[in-house]
Amino acid sequence: MFVDQVEISLKAGDGGNGITAYRREKYVPFGGPAGGDGGDGASVVFEVDEGLRTLLDFRYQRQFKAKKGENGQGSNMHGKNAEDLILRVPPGTIIRNQENGEVLADLVEGGQRAVVAKGGRGGRGNSRFASPRNPAPDFSENGEPGEEIDITLELKLLADVGLVGFPSVGKSTLLSIVSKAKPKIGAYHFTTIKPNLGVVSTADDRSFVMADLPGLIEGASDGVGLGHQFLRHVERTKVIVHMIDMSGSEGRDPFEDYQIINKELRAYEERLEERPQIVVANKMDMPDAEDNLALFKEELGNEDVQIIPLSTYTRDNIDTLLYAIADQLEKVKDVDFTKTEDEPGVNRVLYKHTPNQDNFTITRDDDGAYVVSGKSIERMFKMTDFNSDPAVRRFARQMSSMGIDDALRERGCENGDIVRILGGEFEFVE
Repeated sequence: MFVDQVEISLKAGDGGNGITAYRREKYVPFGGPAGGDGGDGASVVFEVDEGLRTLLDFRYQRQFKAKKGENGQGSNMHGKNAEDLILRVPPGTIIRNQENGEVLADLVEGGQRAVVAKGGRGGRGNSRFASPRNPAPDFSENGEPGEEIDITLELKLLADVGLVGFPSVGKSTLLSIVSKAKPKIGAYHFTTIKPNLGVVSTADDRSFVMADLPGLIEGASDGVGLGHQFLRHVERTKVIVHMIDMSGSEGRDPFEDYQIINKELRAYEERLEERPQIVVANKMDMPDAEDNLALFKEELGNEDVQIIPLSTYTRDNIDTLLYAIADQLEKVKDVDFTKTEDEPGVNRVLYKHTPNQDNFTITRDDDGAYVVSGKSIERMFKMTDFNSDPAVRRFARQMSSMGIDDALRERGCENGDIVRILGGEFEFVE
């Protein structure tokens, strides 16, 4: 089963908790703090596996949760870091953030990796907080929560050549002749409902990957028929082989078919019209095909189009087509049609502005309580051990240093009012 788009949820591992401990060795007076740090949580990492051709593995499991880091131990022993969760995807996989559609990674090369959800940092043990003012701290940190994110995996096949055209023009038959691929072939429309890949070799030892793509119809660029599901896979091809039924056996006009398909390629807004195109006049063994080809060339006028007449039934001119494709690929082998000025390439670094994590908002609940929310303060809340009074006092100092206390006063918060953070309630004290 070919699956080329799925939505999944990721949860990176939380960091392990640091602990509060002290040295209790004989003959070591005033041993001091000895609480170890927690281990880092596992990140969720995507890796390209060239043996995969589909996202089928993600169809039945939609939620992935990485392991938590181990807690720290006494004698300054740190907890073990959790091993990253590796999820393998086929080459050509694009990872998008479901919330805003942002491209998080574009994975095309074998072994290429991308960390999509980062594991939480291990909490610090009490020995990390020792200072001249407080040589024996009696508090430690909980582990940092791992990142959570909902993503969309989108597969765009990595083929050198894409076969396009109306249904039943012979695309699947051609692929079955020139490669060992076994696409479904039938005497009815939309026999091909999923892309098929085949490796093609020419007599002069040149090779390339060819994709037989589902048939297009008018309006495909707007999602009609298989629409975007088909056009997505044309984006990465370097050469387009446009197959036309030159016999008109389906009752269609060959030149009109040619214009309609090219109109859909232009309308898709992915610069598909810039790809080199070879027109294949198929079914030349049929009656009226020669006359239709002459008329087709006349209607093209001065348009510079390479036309190769052939018959997949008699297999005439198959080698001529393969040589033409290989020659065209050599001309464009260093051109990346998939890259735009606004989109980073595979090996380019994209620097992004990261919003200030210290921002927070204050709202009011129906019962009058003040609710504080924000990434930084919520992270501090989750990493605080509220069973420890010193840890609670440290959290209060952190809130004050972020300006939350002053902001609450400006909102009218008074002594004794309730303040909530992630479900935890505090009493505001002046």
